[in-house]
Amino acid sequence: MVQEGSQMVRYVGVENMLRLIGAVGIEPYLIGLAGYIEEDFRRWSAFEKAARLASHSRDGVIELMPTSDGEFYGFKYVNGHPKNTRSGLQTVTGFGVLSDVETGYPRLLSEMTITTALRTAATSTVAAKYLARNDAQVMAIIGLGSQSEFQALAFKAVNGIRRLRVFDIDPTATAKFRANLAPYGFEIVAAMSAESAVIGADIVTTLTADKRKATVVSDNMIGAGVHINAVGGDCPGKTELQRDILLRADVFVELQAQTRIEGEIQQMPHDFPVTELWQVIAGQASGRRSQDQITIFDSVGFAIEDFSALRHLRDLIAGTDYYDEIDLLTEPEDPRNLFGLLTRSTQQPRPVLEAC
Repeated sequence: MVQEGSQMVRYVGVENMLRLIGAVGIEPYLIGLAGYIEEDFRRWSAFEKAARLASHSRDGVIELMPTSDGEFYGFKYVNGHPKNTRSGLQTVTGFGVLSDVETGYPRLLSEMTITTALRTAATSTVAAKYLARNDAQVMAIIGLGSQSEFQALAFKAVNGIRRLRVFDIDPTATAKFRANLAPYGFEIVAAMSAESAVIGADIVTTLTADKRKATVVSDNMIGAGVHINAVGGDCPGKTELQRDILLRADVFVELQAQTRIEGEIQQMPHDFPVTELWQVIAGQASGRRSQDQITIFDSVGFAIEDFSALRHLRDLIAGTDYYDEIDLLTEPEDPRNLFGLLTRSTQQPRPVLEAC
């Protein structure tokens, strides 16, 4: 039973999300989202922080990612199942909630499959702003799955990268990537191997999805001054970079406790030195210090990024029609009489069913 004036929850489904991005434009959307992420990283200490709660299986992982800044509480449900594409399903799906801490009432429920792809790419560009060389012009992308176009567009919008060198073991993925980005003004070179893709690249982004330890990028492929945006190694037992690269580089992470279990640094001893990205953004630690420095953003995704994405979405939809209202919350006239809702429901007139 929904009462007049009841507390409704704003719901952004896939269709409204697509409409919103179409109205705003994907590049302006990514620029705005990157700004929210950078702002929240700068106030990192205001948040509750914990590694995600993950349920691993043979075929993938299902995770809950919660955080709160004391005013709002947010969480995301997300899965990662690389084999899904063989059945015509998405590797990653998700939804998220943003709630009012004062009352505990959820205020926004949203799809987060598209939003996760956007926030992952936007976070990469925020990291590159502080870690890549200022004169970076060429990015290599290894792995052209569902995240690849988002990364390319985010780096173009935020970092000005228009020249791409790309590789995927599946030629159809390369064709898909080219077709999707044809309207956006990129110069794209399709390489025959990961080794040839990184030649001349200032930034190397790795986006492979296979759930196993792998060496996608080896030590001899990375020269002085390169920034590596390592995105694909995001769960226990899954890596993309050869260990020796980490020994030559300065490594930056989101939350150490989470990344040491899930990221590239799971290959390293527990005392291997890393810097949390928020420290660089807040001016508490150095990012790039020289042109020859090799930097790695060991990205695994963290709840504060999802919180930023939900906060950004909440602000964008205000005053628009890009959401629905759903009666997710019960609203009895007497808050102590929840059962009364059931009583009134059973007292409603029912249609008389005639025997056939």
